[in-house]
Amino acid sequence: MSETRPEIMNSHGATCAIYRDAPVWDNKRTAAIGNFSCDSAGAGSELLQSAVRTLSTQGFNAVIGPMDGDTWHKYRVISESDNSAPYFLEPVSGAFDFAAFNGAGFKPISSYVSARAKAEDAIGAPAPAIPGVTISAWDGKNADALTGGMFDLSRTAFTGNAFYKPIEREDFLKLYQPILPAIDPRLVLFARAGGTLVGYLFAIPDRLQGPKPSTAIIKTYASGVRGAGHMLLDVAHRTIRDLGYSDVIHALMHVDNPSRERSARHRGTVFRRYDLMGLNLEKRR
Repeated sequence: MSETRPEIMNSHGATCAIYRDAPVWDNKRTAAIGNFSCDSAGAGSELLQSAVRTLSTQGFNAVIGPMDGDTWHKYRVISESDNSAPYFLEPVSGAFDFAAFNGAGFKPISSYVSARAKAEDAIGAPAPAIPGVTISAWDGKNADALTGGMFDLSRTAFTGNAFYKPIEREDFLKLYQPILPAIDPRLVLFARAGGTLVGYLFAIPDRLQGPKPSTAIIKTYASGVRGAGHMLLDVAHRTIRDLGYSDVIHALMHVDNPSRERSARHRGTVFRRYDLMGLNLEKRR
């Protein structure tokens, strides 16, 4: 079986894909289970257990999921929710997904939250300026340069993150190409020191709310200079307010990331929790 091509598994009422070239967990030979769906917790657990048995016989020592191959693609399962509607680009889960992974013996190994705030309330004291660093919005031109710059900085800023796996530039560009028409350039911000990109913030209107959304989503921000992320977030909140949005979502923050603390300081209230699940096969042998 190819390490790089996923294997599709089906059973009565459930389906998944096995990715054998997955990010490493705890220095173990790791596979990921993604593209998961099930009609019941029992059906889902049964399929997951079958996949785990197969991977165990093939010498894998750990399984993680749900994850569609890597963290650049869909991963995580919703574990708690206020039952509000999903927002644009949010990973969604089936009604039985979390229970199915629990039933198959998986446990949370990495946790994330999304928080919501009123746009006006999210604005605090101005972020301290950094000498030589300026913030500007994308001009809406040269989308390849936009995504290319984001790729270069992401590759540096996210390398130390758990479950990080490198991606090719062409594959990164393919991820963003489909959503370019949904972007408001005024919500894509760059931090520069001289002519060098040292940070970016990618926010987007909640297009699931229709043609006149009331919510903007801060999806990703990264910086290579201490304090630039704070500057970007401050400008983003003020821009979102000034553009007439009533609400802002701080999306998919790792619970141990500084962005979670910043969200709380900007009146963000958690409304959804997500977990990446894992199963240590060495403990089962």
